Amino acid sequence: MLYDITFMGRVQGVGFRWTARRIAARLKIAGWVRNEADGTVRCVVQGEVSELDAFVEAVQEAMAGNITDTRTSQSEGRGDLDGFTIQ
Repeated sequence: MLYDITFMGRVQGVGFRWTARRIAARLKIAGWVRNEADGTVRCVVQGEVSELDAFVEAVQEAMAGNITDTRTSQSEGRGDLDGFTIQ
């Protein structure tokens, strides 16, 4: 499964991407995280649904004071992601 996640709020300049990478390292997921021009942070991750849900929950918990909204779309995994990177 693949999740395309957009985190909104005060999510840039607060260590968000590094936090996401640290959380991803504990889970069996692959993907990337990057700052977007509109001030949001976007993550594209693939793996088992339980691992992806754990990732979203852990990021939301770790950055709770900064996130005002989270939008997630789901699709079938492509299998082309390896590791987890900050873009």
